[in-house]
Amino acid sequence: MTTKDTLTEKLKSKTANIAILGMGYVGLPLAVVFGEAGFKVTGVDPDRRKVESLNRGISYIPDVKTEAIAALVKSGNLTATADFSVLKDMDAVSICVPTPLRKTGDPDMSFILSATDELAKYMHKGMVVVLESTTYPGTTREVLLPKLGDEKGLTVGEDWFLAFSPERVDPGREDWTTINTPKVMGGITESCSEVASAWYSGAIQTVFPVSSAEAAEMAKLLENTFRMINIGLVNELAIMCERLGVDVWEVIEAAASKPFGFMKFTPGPGLGGHCIPIDPLYLSWKMKTFHYNARFIELASEINTNMPRYVVSRVLDAMNDRGKVLKGSRVLVLGAAYKPDIDDVRESPALDVIGLLKQKGALVEYHDPYIPHIHHEYDGWQMDSVTDLMAAVRAADAVVIVTNHKAYDYPAILEAAQFIFDGRNALGKIAKGNEKVVRL
Repeated sequence: MTTKDTLTEKLKSKTANIAILGMGYVGLPLAVVFGEAGFKVTGVDPDRRKVESLNRGISYIPDVKTEAIAALVKSGNLTATADFSVLKDMDAVSICVPTPLRKTGDPDMSFILSATDELAKYMHKGMVVVLESTTYPGTTREVLLPKLGDEKGLTVGEDWFLAFSPERVDPGREDWTTINTPKVMGGITESCSEVASAWYSGAIQTVFPVSSAEAAEMAKLLENTFRMINIGLVNELAIMCERLGVDVWEVIEAAASKPFGFMKFTPGPGLGGHCIPIDPLYLSWKMKTFHYNARFIELASEINTNMPRYVVSRVLDAMNDRGKVLKGSRVLVLGAAYKPDIDDVRESPALDVIGLLKQKGALVEYHDPYIPHIHHEYDGWQMDSVTDLMAAVRAADAVVIVTNHKAYDYPAILEAAQFIFDGRNALGKIAKGNEKVVRL
């Protein structure tokens, strides 16, 4: 039997040893799906707190239930370690590490590079490696392939197998999860795609193969660029409607009544999360190496990035209309997460809104039922969520809704507040005609 045949048989019989590098929002759900499918999975993460938590059977991610972790640990289908040397015994490795942007807007590849360097120490014949971390087209071939194969004297597609399969995790979602969201799979060679697809098909319902790693990398960037640009469009629409004196939310609902040719997007105080604000800029950055300016991406990024500043300017104007100045006023920000009903603050516009309000001299507090504490690394400030929400609402000169969590009692907040700027249309119809409320 060839190396490919031997490895494929181990993957199909689920006797292959599986490792996931990076046990965060992407890696942990993937590890659970593989473990529940019958694979023996080892989670590898340098964060010893995560390792200890997992080995005690405790989840630290809301989308993954502690009961699921506990059952997998008890069955022996999931273990965790900070020791990368376990990779020497692995047959299949999935890399699920963060790929943020630097403050300058350039891709931060340090996590991928670090994980690849560690894996390279233990590479051996008969391994399949899948990169899931979102990145620019060419990363799998240009970065991973030389380090993991060429420098080791291993021939890709024969001695070992390499592919890219973009993560599609949407935190807080229950209808589409890791197990039933189709997985795009693009290998460096056709054999690479076949082996990686055989592995993932053992746990995930649908695997969608493409012709190359670059096609898979580009597909991920298209998904999120599509969303980023359309959100930028409706954010600009909100700015235009405000100047025209038209209700942007009414306009969007009216347009959404068309049963074809329109997809509903809604405006907000900015973009957040680990994908939409970041991934398109990886493509934009890559295209600069070809002396090409990705104009749609750059324009949408400019609009979306400026939305927190626009929100603060609207709050300032609204308070001025009410005979108050922002400096020295008490402002309560409702919601710090980047989207409703989750505990994730990555790239959240709330951080920028809070920072800008503080710069204007406002006395800022925040409340979020999912996030008890915020530490803003770039600007060096930290805050705790207020403990008595309604007391804070009554005491505030302005309440700014940034994240529309379902847990909030919006009628009670509306009744108690002096003034509300609703950045998400969270109040909906109950605020219509109410002079206390200004909507984005």
